[in-house]
Amino acid sequence: MSDLLTVEDLRVRFPSRNGPVEVVRGVTFALGRERLGIVGESGSGKSQTGRAILGLTPPPGQAEAKRLEFDGIDLRNADKATWRRLRGARISMVMQDPKFSLNPVMTIGKQLVECWNLHAGTSRAEAKDRAIAMLEAVQIRDPKRVFGAYPHELSGGMGQRAMIAMMLITEPDMLIADEPTSALDVTVQIEVLRILDRLVSERGMGLILISHDLRLVSSFCDRVLVMYAGKVVEELKASELLNAQHPYTRGLYNCLPKIDGSARPLPTLQREESWAE
Repeated sequence: MSDLLTVEDLRVRFPSRNGPVEVVRGVTFALGRERLGIVGESGSGKSQTGRAILGLTPPPGQAEAKRLEFDGIDLRNADKATWRRLRGARISMVMQDPKFSLNPVMTIGKQLVECWNLHAGTSRAEAKDRAIAMLEAVQIRDPKRVFGAYPHELSGGMGQRAMIAMMLITEPDMLIADEPTSALDVTVQIEVLRILDRLVSERGMGLILISHDLRLVSSFCDRVLVMYAGKVVEELKASELLNAQHPYTRGLYNCLPKIDGSARPLPTLQREESWAE
């Protein structure tokens, strides 16, 4: 099966007082119709990698790559019309915090309907039914009430679910999910992962799951990229995370909380300068 996305030598830099700073350094990977996890600490470049793929590097930042191709389309030179056709319809991204992603002056329902109609162009009644069905799919208990609510009227977890519903309503070919379940309780988290799993297995969607949760990634994803200081330090099968070779990956796994055994002393990650080279 051919790759859906190809990324070669992706670099993202931002200006600073001391000159340009690279926050993503030479990231290279390919994505098929599978579940790819990207893990690492805050500041390792995970989110900026996802944003760069979607052409959303905020100015004055700059993103460049030797190759950045989605389904045969060169994204490096994509114009505004091409991005309008791709974003939302074929590529979606669930942002980390719904408070900054949802429009505060539009109801949830209006935002869902707008997203659907922008790409599907169905009747108003059909769009509303589709939106409510999608809210039900992400386990929102009273979807009709939430349909008419504004973002500030929702809890953080419910806002996150509404955001996920908005990104999945068009059933895109590729989804970049940046900590999509961080604000959800365990039961809702499982339901959302089931939706994502169904889209991957039944529709052949490609999924990039950005997360801090190594246990979640190891059980849900097919492959994992481990990022440190803006670059990929290890790539392996998710099922083999326990057998990781890089000391950073092993250190992250060893720092996970454990029910059994003593909680003292708390484990710490001993870093080496060579990891960032």
